[in-house]
Amino acid sequence: MFSARKLSGVCRAIRFHHFRSHSVSRISPNLAFVPACLPPDPMEVEELQRFVSNSKRLFVMTGAGISTESGIPDYRSEGVGLYARTDRRPIQHAEFVRSASARQRYWARNFVGWPQFSSHQPNTAHLVLRDWEKVGKLHWLVTQNVDALHTKAGSQRMTELHGCTHRVFCLACGDQILRCELQEHFEALNPTWKAEAFGVAPDGDVFLTDEQVRNFQVPACSKCGGILKPDVTFFGDTVSREKVNFVHQRLAESDSMLVAGSSMQVYSGYRFALAAWEKKLPIAILNIGPTRLDHFASLKLNSRCGELLPLIVAHDPTR
Repeated sequence: MFSARKLSGVCRAIRFHHFRSHSVSRISPNLAFVPACLPPDPMEVEELQRFVSNSKRLFVMTGAGISTESGIPDYRSEGVGLYARTDRRPIQHAEFVRSASARQRYWARNFVGWPQFSSHQPNTAHLVLRDWEKVGKLHWLVTQNVDALHTKAGSQRMTELHGCTHRVFCLACGDQILRCELQEHFEALNPTWKAEAFGVAPDGDVFLTDEQVRNFQVPACSKCGGILKPDVTFFGDTVSREKVNFVHQRLAESDSMLVAGSSMQVYSGYRFALAAWEKKLPIAILNIGPTRLDHFASLKLNSRCGELLPLIVAHDPTR
């Protein structure tokens, strides 16, 4: 259960400090939103080790499946994803832009869920990818997630394809603020408003009724009075051409591609796998359940990211 009155230092805790206090081996996974799967097969571990060892400039794309072990649900996993548990669907970009009531509903739910969502920490898989970057194995990381867990882990050679919930911007003037600062504005505008809810969605909000959100007040941009929106690509919106071109450039510099924790159902990420396939780059997939890439992948592994990735040894490819 989450309460809207529990902020207590969230803003200070979420200014993207690196996740310094944990080694890879000390983190226990949260399996509440992880589909059931068998332990990694030794032969599969050996195959992925060979794939990574042969790569000199590895391009990695991650999806919601890499964050489920941090306690954040995904959308599509069988039995445990949002679509399997509820009939709820994420907000559409057009709905958010045109409807004040839709924005009120979104921000009220997000306000209640934010203290918990923003407190999630990187799991073993995030830290492994950070370490691969440090030794020069990982050339570039592209995440489809908006949870900032790669940033918290310390990854730097990275693109957040769909943005990040920890940033908010004005649709009119473009002014940006941190989401934790907006939480304080919400509290000031809604000093007596309270709501509690069970369950959390992949984008960080919770389940509330229309009656619960009716009196929730949403602040406007402090600079121009415009509409505030999280710096994320909502469903129905598109990733900027500039960002897409940048990622294509990083892919062109790479010699192989690893997809971790994604079914690649969304075209914004799938297009890069298509480009890798057209360039004849070897592609490995680590995901529980089928993906859109299975028919042209060089290697497909059905394991938890946080269980298999730590078993792979990555060395500096220049040595």
